[in-house]
Amino acid sequence: MRQYLENVRAKSPLVHNITNYVTVNDVANVILAIGASPIMSDDEEDAPDITAICGGLNINIGTLNKRTIPGMFLAGKRANELGHVVLLDPVGAGASKLRTETANNLIKEVKFDVVRGNISEIKTLYYGSGSTKGVDADVADKVTDETLDSAVSFVKALAEKLDTIIAVTGAIDLVADKDKCYVIRNGRAEMGSITGTGCQLSGLMTAFLVANPEDKLGAAAAAVCTMGAAGEIAWERMQPGDGNSTYRNRIIDAIYNMDGATLEKYAKYAII
Repeated sequence: MRQYLENVRAKSPLVHNITNYVTVNDVANVILAIGASPIMSDDEEDAPDITAICGGLNINIGTLNKRTIPGMFLAGKRANELGHVVLLDPVGAGASKLRTETANNLIKEVKFDVVRGNISEIKTLYYGSGSTKGVDADVADKVTDETLDSAVSFVKALAEKLDTIIAVTGAIDLVADKDKCYVIRNGRAEMGSITGTGCQLSGLMTAFLVANPEDKLGAAAAAVCTMGAAGEIAWERMQPGDGNSTYRNRIIDAIYNMDGATLEKYAKYAII
C-alpha cells in the first residue's frame, strides 16, 4: 500500500471533479490533503476543456440536475478520447428514475476505470433498477461476514460485465476486477455520521488511479484503505465534547499527515 500513496504525493495529479454541491468543498480538501490538485467544473461548455488538462475525472451524481448531466457525458467522452482515468460514483442510483437512468446511460456511453458506490447502488447498475435508501445502502443489501462469499462473487461478475473495477464501500469494503477482490476492513461506523465521506473517497481514489496507472486495482484498494485508516486515526484523536464536525476535520487532517508507514500499519485487507 505504501507505494501507491507515495506515488500520489510524488506525482501530484490534477483531478477534475463533477461532484455534488453538498460535499464539493470537502472533496477538494481531501484531494489537496493527499497531495493532489482538484478542479471543479460541471458546465457543458467548460467541463470538456477542463477535463482535457487533468489526468483523471471523477463523476458524482449526488445532487443530480439536468443542467449538469450534459457536462458529465461530454467530459466523460473527452476523457476517454484522451485515455484519462474516469471514475463514476452513482450516488442514490435506485432511489429515483432520473438517478437510475443517468447512471445506467453513463455506463453505456462512457468507459469507466472504476465504479464506486454502496452495495445497493452497485446492485442497481447490475440489474438496471434497485431500491436504494436515499443515498444510503438498503439494510438488506449490506455486506456481512455471512454474505461475504456471495458478495465477492457478485462484484467480480459485475466487474466482468462492465469491464471495469468495482469498489463497494460499507462496513466491509470490496474492490474487485473479474479475477481478484480486495476485502478491506478499515474505517469506523461513525464515519457514516458525516455527510460525504463516500464522495471524498471517490475524489481521493481518482487521484490514486492517476498516479498508479500500472495497477489500478491496487491503487483503488489503497485509496479505500487510506480513507478507512484516516477514519480510525481521526476517531482516536477525538476529545470529550467533539462531534461530527470535528470528526470530519480530523479525517482530513489524518489524510494530510498520512505517510506510507502509517498506511502500512493500519491497512487491513485480504485478497481473494
